[in-house]
Amino acid sequence: MIRDREKLDRLLNEVHQWVREVAHPNEDLVAAGDLVPDAIVKDMAERGFFGWSIPVEYGGLGLTTEELVLAALELSQCAVAFRARVGTNTGIGSEALVADGTEEQKKRFLPRLASGEATGCLALTEENAGSEASAIETSAILEGDEYILNGSKRYITNAPIADMFTVFARTDPDSKGSRGISAFLIERDTPGLSTSAPYKMMGQSGSPVGEVYFENCRVSKENLIGGKEGLGFKTAMKVLNKQRIHLSALCTGPAIRMLDMAMDHASTRKQFGKPIIDFQLVAALLADCQTEIQVAKSMVLETARARDEGKDIALEASISKYYASEMCGRVADRCVQVFGGAGFVADHSSIERYYRDIRLFRLYEGTSQMHQLNIARQMQRRRAS
Repeated sequence: MIRDREKLDRLLNEVHQWVREVAHPNEDLVAAGDLVPDAIVKDMAERGFFGWSIPVEYGGLGLTTEELVLAALELSQCAVAFRARVGTNTGIGSEALVADGTEEQKKRFLPRLASGEATGCLALTEENAGSEASAIETSAILEGDEYILNGSKRYITNAPIADMFTVFARTDPDSKGSRGISAFLIERDTPGLSTSAPYKMMGQSGSPVGEVYFENCRVSKENLIGGKEGLGFKTAMKVLNKQRIHLSALCTGPAIRMLDMAMDHASTRKQFGKPIIDFQLVAALLADCQTEIQVAKSMVLETARARDEGKDIALEASISKYYASEMCGRVADRCVQVFGGAGFVADHSSIERYYRDIRLFRLYEGTSQMHQLNIARQMQRRRAS
Protein backbone atom coordinates (compact mmCIF):
# COMPACT_ATOMS: atom_id res chain seq x y z
CA MET A 1 0.00 0.00 0.00
CA ILE A 2 1.71 3.15 -1.25
CA ARG A 3 -0.29 6.23 -0.29
CA ASP A 4 1.70 8.96 -2.06
CA ARG A 5 4.17 7.72 -4.68
CA GLU A 6 5.87 11.07 -5.15
CA LYS A 7 6.37 11.62 -1.43
CA LEU A 8 7.68 8.08 -0.96
CA ASP A 9 10.10 8.46 -3.88
CA ARG A 10 11.55 11.57 -2.23
CA LEU A 11 12.11 9.61 0.98
CA LEU A 12 13.69 6.65 -0.85
CA ASN A 13 15.96 8.94 -2.85
CA GLU A 14 17.04 10.73 0.33
CA VAL A 15 17.87 7.44 2.05
CA HIS A 16 19.65 6.13 -1.04
CA GLN A 17 21.85 9.24 -1.16
CA TRP A 18 22.44 9.24 2.62
CA VAL A 19 23.63 5.65 2.58
CA ARG A 20 26.26 6.45 -0.08
CA GLU A 21 27.34 9.86 1.17
CA VAL A 22 27.27 9.28 4.94
CA ALA A 23 27.07 5.58 5.82
CA HIS A 24 29.53 4.05 3.35
CA PRO A 25 32.38 6.53 4.08
CA ASN A 26 31.97 5.97 7.84
CA GLU A 27 31.72 2.17 7.94
CA ASP A 28 35.37 1.69 8.93
CA LEU A 29 35.06 4.41 11.60
CA VAL A 30 32.05 2.70 13.15
CA ALA A 31 33.76 -0.71 13.09
CA ALA A 32 36.95 0.65 14.65
CA GLY A 33 35.13 2.51 17.43
CA ASP A 34 32.34 -0.04 17.87
CA LEU A 35 29.97 2.91 17.92
CA VAL A 36 27.80 4.97 15.60
CA PRO A 37 29.01 8.55 16.25
CA ASP A 38 26.58 10.93 17.93
CA ALA A 39 26.69 13.32 14.96
CA ILE A 40 25.44 10.57 12.64
CA VAL A 41 22.73 9.51 15.10
CA LYS A 42 21.59 13.14 15.31
CA ASP A 43 21.54 13.36 11.52
CA MET A 44 19.40 10.23 11.27
CA ALA A 45 17.02 11.60 13.90
CA GLU A 46 16.64 14.92 12.11
CA ARG A 47 15.79 13.06 8.91
CA GLY A 48 13.03 11.15 10.69
CA PHE A 49 14.65 7.72 10.39
CA PHE A 50 13.67 6.75 13.95
CA GLY A 51 9.94 7.18 13.38
CA TRP A 52 9.22 5.55 10.05
CA SER A 53 6.49 3.17 11.21
CA ILE A 54 5.22 5.20 14.17
CA PRO A 55 1.83 6.84 13.40
CA VAL A 56 1.83 10.46 12.26
CA GLU A 57 -0.27 11.61 15.22
CA TYR A 58 2.58 10.58 17.54
CA GLY A 59 5.35 12.25 15.56
CA GLY A 60 6.31 9.50 13.10
CA LEU A 61 5.91 9.09 9.36
CA GLY A 62 3.26 6.40 9.66
CA LEU A 63 4.66 4.32 6.84
CA THR A 64 2.58 1.38 5.67
CA THR A 65 4.22 -2.04 5.74
CA GLU A 66 5.06 -1.84 2.03
CA GLU A 67 6.51 1.66 2.39
CA LEU A 68 8.55 0.55 5.42
CA VAL A 69 9.93 -2.41 3.48
CA LEU A 70 10.99 -0.22 0.56
CA ALA A 71 12.72 2.24 2.92
CA ALA A 72 14.41 -0.62 4.79
CA LEU A 73 15.74 -2.05 1.53
CA GLU A 74 17.54 1.25 0.96
CA LEU A 75 18.77 1.92 4.51
CA SER A 76 20.21 -1.57 4.95
CA GLN A 77 22.58 -1.31 1.97
CA CYS A 78 25.39 -0.40 4.35
CA ALA A 79 26.95 -1.71 7.56
CA VAL A 80 24.31 -3.25 9.82
CA ALA A 81 25.11 -0.87 12.70
CA PHE A 82 23.46 2.10 11.01
CA ARG A 83 20.04 0.55 10.50
CA ALA A 84 20.24 -1.28 13.88
CA ARG A 85 20.71 2.06 15.60
CA VAL A 86 17.31 3.27 14.38
CA GLY A 87 15.71 -0.10 13.70
CA THR A 88 14.47 -0.88 17.21
CA ASN A 89 12.62 2.45 17.38
CA THR A 90 10.87 1.96 14.07
CA GLY A 91 10.42 -1.76 14.65
CA ILE A 92 10.38 -4.02 17.70
CA GLY A 93 11.06 -1.22 20.20
CA SER A 94 7.85 0.67 19.42
CA GLU A 95 5.54 -1.84 17.75
CA ALA A 96 4.10 -3.24 21.00
CA LEU A 97 2.89 0.25 21.91
CA VAL A 98 1.61 0.91 18.39
CA ALA A 99 -0.25 -2.41 18.33
CA ASP A 100 -1.64 -2.68 21.86
CA GLY A 101 -0.76 0.39 23.91
CA THR A 102 -3.41 2.56 25.49
CA GLU A 103 -3.92 6.04 24.06
CA GLU A 104 -2.24 7.55 27.11
CA GLN A 105 0.78 5.25 26.72
CA LYS A 106 1.09 6.12 23.03
CA LYS A 107 0.98 9.85 23.73
CA ARG A 108 3.48 9.47 26.55
CA PHE A 109 6.14 7.36 24.86
CA LEU A 110 5.83 7.25 21.06
CA PRO A 111 6.81 10.88 20.31
CA ARG A 112 10.12 10.38 22.12
CA LEU A 113 10.81 7.22 20.13
CA ALA A 114 9.77 8.81 16.83
CA SER A 115 12.06 11.80 17.30
CA GLY A 116 15.05 9.71 18.34
CA GLU A 117 15.15 11.48 21.70
CA ALA A 118 14.87 8.02 23.29
CA THR A 119 16.12 4.65 22.05
CA GLY A 120 13.85 1.66 22.52
CA CYS A 121 14.45 -2.08 22.65
CA LEU A 122 12.50 -5.32 22.97
CA ALA A 123 13.39 -7.42 26.03
CA LEU A 124 11.91 -10.87 25.42
CA THR A 125 14.70 -13.47 25.22
CA GLU A 126 16.04 -15.12 28.39
CA GLU A 127 18.57 -17.81 29.26
CA ASN A 128 15.90 -20.49 29.11
CA ALA A 129 13.52 -18.75 26.72
CA GLY A 130 14.86 -18.26 23.23
CA SER A 131 13.11 -20.15 20.47
CA GLU A 132 10.56 -21.15 23.12
CA ALA A 133 9.57 -17.57 23.91
CA SER A 134 6.64 -18.69 26.05
CA ALA A 135 9.06 -20.18 28.60
CA ILE A 136 10.00 -16.82 30.10
CA GLU A 137 10.70 -16.81 33.84
CA THR A 138 11.02 -13.10 34.61
CA SER A 139 8.25 -12.38 37.12
CA ALA A 140 6.08 -9.31 37.68
CA ILE A 141 4.09 -9.47 40.92
CA LEU A 142 1.46 -6.83 41.63
CA GLU A 143 1.84 -5.07 44.97
CA GLY A 144 -0.56 -2.19 45.42
CA ASP A 145 -0.25 0.10 42.38
CA GLU A 146 3.13 -1.30 41.33
CA TYR A 147 4.53 -4.46 39.80
CA ILE A 148 7.77 -5.84 41.21
CA LEU A 149 9.92 -7.40 38.48
CA ASN A 150 12.70 -9.92 39.03
CA GLY A 151 14.67 -11.78 36.40
CA SER A 152 16.90 -11.08 33.43
CA LYS A 153 16.96 -10.87 29.65
CA ARG A 154 19.77 -11.61 27.21
CA TYR A 155 20.79 -11.00 23.58
CA ILE A 156 18.87 -7.71 23.60
CA THR A 157 19.77 -5.37 20.72
CA ASN A 158 20.50 -1.82 21.92
CA ALA A 159 20.02 -2.79 25.59
CA PRO A 160 23.29 -1.10 26.69
CA ILE A 161 22.14 2.25 25.26
CA ALA A 162 18.34 1.98 25.44
CA ASP A 163 16.17 4.49 27.27
CA MET A 164 12.95 2.47 27.04
CA PHE A 165 12.48 -1.27 27.38
CA THR A 166 9.48 -3.27 26.18
CA VAL A 167 9.63 -6.08 28.72
CA PHE A 168 7.71 -9.36 28.84
CA ALA A 169 7.21 -10.91 32.26
CA ARG A 170 4.98 -13.48 33.93
CA THR A 171 2.28 -11.76 35.98
CA ASP A 172 0.58 -15.04 36.91
CA PRO A 173 3.18 -17.12 38.81
CA ASP A 174 1.09 -20.29 38.48
CA SER A 175 0.71 -20.04 34.70
CA LYS A 176 2.52 -22.11 32.11
CA GLY A 177 3.43 -21.45 28.49
CA SER A 178 2.01 -18.36 26.84
CA ARG A 179 -0.66 -17.84 29.50
CA GLY A 180 -0.04 -15.28 32.22
CA ILE A 181 2.55 -13.23 30.33
CA SER A 182 2.21 -9.45 30.25
CA ALA A 183 4.10 -6.63 28.53
CA PHE A 184 5.48 -3.51 30.18
CA LEU A 185 7.15 -0.31 28.99
CA ILE A 186 9.94 0.48 31.46
CA GLU A 187 12.26 3.49 31.40
CA ARG A 188 15.97 3.19 32.11
CA ASP A 189 15.98 5.32 35.26
CA THR A 190 13.52 2.97 36.96
CA PRO A 191 15.14 1.72 40.21
CA GLY A 192 16.06 -1.96 40.00
CA LEU A 193 16.70 -1.98 36.23
CA SER A 194 20.27 -2.29 34.98
CA THR A 195 22.09 -3.47 31.86
CA SER A 196 25.35 -5.18 31.04
CA ALA A 197 28.24 -3.91 28.98
CA PRO A 198 27.92 -4.71 25.26
CA TYR A 199 28.87 -8.26 24.27
CA LYS A 200 31.97 -9.02 22.24
CA MET A 201 30.53 -10.50 19.07
CA MET A 202 31.49 -12.15 15.79
CA GLY A 203 30.26 -9.16 13.81
CA GLN A 204 27.94 -6.16 13.73
CA SER A 205 30.43 -3.82 15.41
CA GLY A 206 28.75 -0.59 16.43
CA SER A 207 25.46 -2.31 17.25
CA PRO A 208 25.47 -2.89 21.02
CA VAL A 209 23.79 -6.04 22.32
CA GLY A 210 23.63 -7.01 25.98
CA GLU A 211 21.64 -8.15 28.99
CA VAL A 212 18.94 -6.53 31.09
CA TYR A 213 18.55 -7.21 34.82
CA PHE A 214 15.56 -6.67 37.11
CA GLU A 215 16.14 -6.72 40.87
CA ASN A 216 12.96 -5.79 42.73
CA CYS A 217 12.29 -3.35 39.93
CA ARG A 218 9.13 -1.38 40.78
CA VAL A 219 6.98 -0.45 37.80
CA SER A 220 3.71 1.49 37.91
CA LYS A 221 0.50 -0.19 36.76
CA GLU A 222 0.31 2.63 34.19
CA ASN A 223 3.22 1.00 32.38
CA LEU A 224 1.37 -2.28 31.75
CA ILE A 225 0.94 -2.20 27.96
CA GLY A 226 -2.74 -2.19 27.09
CA GLY A 227 -3.68 -1.90 30.76
CA LYS A 228 -4.55 -5.60 31.04
CA GLU A 229 -2.61 -8.61 32.29
CA GLY A 230 -2.11 -11.78 30.26
CA LEU A 231 -2.00 -10.21 26.79
CA GLY A 232 1.79 -10.08 26.51
CA PHE A 233 2.35 -13.15 24.37
CA LYS A 234 -0.27 -12.07 21.83
CA THR A 235 1.39 -8.65 21.73
CA ALA A 236 4.79 -10.28 21.16
CA MET A 237 3.44 -12.29 18.22
CA LYS A 238 1.93 -9.16 16.65
CA VAL A 239 5.30 -7.44 16.98
CA LEU A 240 7.24 -10.37 15.54
CA ASN A 241 4.91 -11.02 12.60
CA LYS A 242 5.37 -7.46 11.36
CA GLN A 243 9.05 -7.38 12.26
CA ARG A 244 9.72 -10.56 10.32
CA ILE A 245 8.59 -8.77 7.17
CA HIS A 246 10.70 -5.75 8.10
CA LEU A 247 13.70 -7.95 8.91
CA SER A 248 13.34 -9.80 5.61
CA ALA A 249 13.91 -6.49 3.83
CA LEU A 250 16.82 -5.75 6.18
CA CYS A 251 18.37 -9.07 5.12
CA THR A 252 17.91 -8.26 1.44
CA GLY A 253 19.50 -4.80 1.50
CA PRO A 254 22.95 -6.08 2.57
CA ALA A 255 22.75 -8.74 -0.15
CA ILE A 256 22.20 -5.97 -2.71
CA ARG A 257 25.21 -4.09 -1.31
CA MET A 258 27.46 -7.16 -1.36
CA LEU A 259 26.50 -7.96 -4.94
CA ASP A 260 27.29 -4.36 -5.96
CA MET A 261 30.73 -4.73 -4.39
CA ALA A 262 31.30 -8.07 -6.09
CA MET A 263 30.20 -6.66 -9.45
CA ASP A 264 32.63 -3.74 -9.09
CA HIS A 265 35.46 -6.12 -8.23
CA ALA A 266 34.66 -8.59 -11.00
CA SER A 267 34.48 -5.79 -13.55
CA THR A 268 37.86 -4.28 -12.64
CA ARG A 269 39.94 -7.25 -11.49
CA LYS A 270 41.76 -8.73 -14.49
CA GLN A 271 43.25 -12.18 -14.96
CA PHE A 272 44.53 -13.72 -18.18
CA GLY A 273 44.09 -10.34 -19.85
CA LYS A 274 40.39 -9.78 -19.19
CA PRO A 275 37.99 -8.87 -16.35
CA ILE A 276 37.09 -11.90 -14.27
CA ILE A 277 33.38 -11.24 -14.88
CA ASP A 278 34.02 -12.55 -18.40
CA PHE A 279 34.74 -16.00 -16.98
CA GLN A 280 31.58 -18.06 -17.00
CA LEU A 281 31.96 -19.57 -13.54
CA VAL A 282 32.39 -16.12 -11.97
CA ALA A 283 29.44 -14.79 -13.95
CA ALA A 284 27.35 -17.71 -12.72
CA LEU A 285 28.07 -16.78 -9.09
CA LEU A 286 26.89 -13.22 -9.73
CA ALA A 287 23.83 -14.35 -11.67
CA ASP A 288 22.76 -16.65 -8.84
CA CYS A 289 23.08 -13.77 -6.38
CA GLN A 290 20.91 -11.48 -8.50
CA THR A 291 18.30 -14.17 -9.01
CA GLU A 292 17.92 -14.91 -5.31
CA ILE A 293 17.82 -11.21 -4.41
CA GLN A 294 14.98 -10.66 -6.86
CA VAL A 295 13.07 -13.62 -5.43
CA ALA A 296 13.45 -12.27 -1.89
CA LYS A 297 12.39 -8.74 -2.86
CA SER A 298 9.31 -10.00 -4.64
CA MET A 299 8.33 -12.24 -1.74
CA VAL A 300 8.83 -9.55 0.91
CA LEU A 301 6.89 -6.91 -1.02
CA GLU A 302 4.00 -9.28 -1.69
CA THR A 303 3.82 -10.19 2.01
CA ALA A 304 3.97 -6.52 3.03
CA ARG A 305 1.08 -5.69 0.71
CA ALA A 306 -0.93 -8.58 2.10
CA ARG A 307 -0.44 -7.30 5.64
CA ASP A 308 -1.54 -3.82 4.60
CA GLU A 309 -4.69 -5.42 3.18
CA GLY A 310 -5.41 -6.97 6.57
CA LYS A 311 -4.73 -10.55 5.51
CA ASP A 312 -3.34 -13.31 7.73
CA ILE A 313 0.40 -13.28 6.94
CA ALA A 314 1.77 -15.51 9.72
CA LEU A 315 2.86 -18.12 7.16
CA GLU A 316 4.20 -15.67 4.58
CA ALA A 317 6.11 -13.61 7.18
CA SER A 318 7.87 -16.75 8.41
CA ILE A 319 8.68 -17.86 4.86
CA SER A 320 10.05 -14.42 4.03
CA LYS A 321 12.31 -14.25 7.07
CA TYR A 322 13.56 -17.81 6.54
CA TYR A 323 14.28 -17.35 2.84
CA ALA A 324 15.73 -13.83 2.98
CA SER A 325 18.13 -14.59 5.83
CA GLU A 326 19.36 -17.81 4.24
CA MET A 327 19.59 -16.08 0.85
CA CYS A 328 21.77 -13.33 2.33
CA GLY A 329 24.15 -15.94 3.71
CA ARG A 330 24.48 -17.59 0.32
CA VAL A 331 25.07 -14.23 -1.38
CA ALA A 332 27.77 -13.35 1.16
CA ASP A 333 29.56 -16.63 0.56
CA ARG A 334 29.48 -16.24 -3.24
CA CYS A 335 30.68 -12.64 -3.08
CA VAL A 336 33.66 -13.54 -0.91
CA GLN A 337 34.43 -16.23 -3.47
CA VAL A 338 34.36 -13.66 -6.28
CA PHE A 339 36.86 -11.52 -4.36
CA GLY A 340 39.16 -14.51 -3.86
CA GLY A 341 42.01 -13.84 -1.43
CA ALA A 342 41.04 -10.17 -1.22
CA GLY A 343 37.70 -11.24 0.21
CA PHE A 344 39.40 -12.80 3.22
CA VAL A 345 41.79 -9.94 3.99
CA ALA A 346 40.21 -7.03 5.83
CA ASP A 347 42.96 -4.69 4.62
CA HIS A 348 41.91 -5.32 1.03
CA SER A 349 38.11 -5.37 1.19
CA SER A 350 35.25 -4.82 3.63
CA ILE A 351 33.36 -7.75 2.15
CA GLU A 352 34.72 -9.94 4.95
CA ARG A 353 33.03 -7.66 7.51
CA TYR A 354 29.69 -7.99 5.73
CA TYR A 355 30.23 -11.76 5.70
CA ARG A 356 30.56 -11.74 9.51
CA ASP A 357 27.82 -9.19 10.11
CA ILE A 358 25.07 -10.99 8.25
CA ARG A 359 25.62 -14.37 9.94
CA LEU A 360 23.35 -13.26 12.76
CA PHE A 361 20.39 -12.88 10.41
CA ARG A 362 19.77 -16.62 10.45
CA LEU A 363 19.62 -16.65 14.27
CA TYR A 364 17.64 -13.73 15.61
CA GLU A 365 13.86 -13.31 15.56
CA GLY A 366 13.55 -17.02 15.00
CA THR A 367 16.33 -19.31 13.82
CA SER A 368 15.96 -20.81 10.37
CA GLN A 369 15.12 -24.15 11.93
CA MET A 370 12.35 -22.65 14.08
CA HIS A 371 10.91 -20.98 11.00
CA GLN A 372 10.92 -24.29 9.15
CA LEU A 373 8.86 -25.78 11.98
CA ASN A 374 6.58 -22.76 12.09
CA ILE A 375 6.04 -22.86 8.33
CA ALA A 376 4.93 -26.48 8.59
CA ARG A 377 2.58 -25.66 11.50
CA GLN A 378 1.07 -22.72 9.64
CA MET A 379 0.58 -24.93 6.57
CA GLN A 380 -1.31 -27.45 8.70
CA ARG A 381 -3.42 -24.70 10.26
CA ARG A 382 -4.45 -23.32 6.89
CA ARG A 383 -5.11 -26.76 5.49
CA ALA A 384 -7.39 -27.56 8.42
CA SER A 385 -9.33 -24.31 7.99
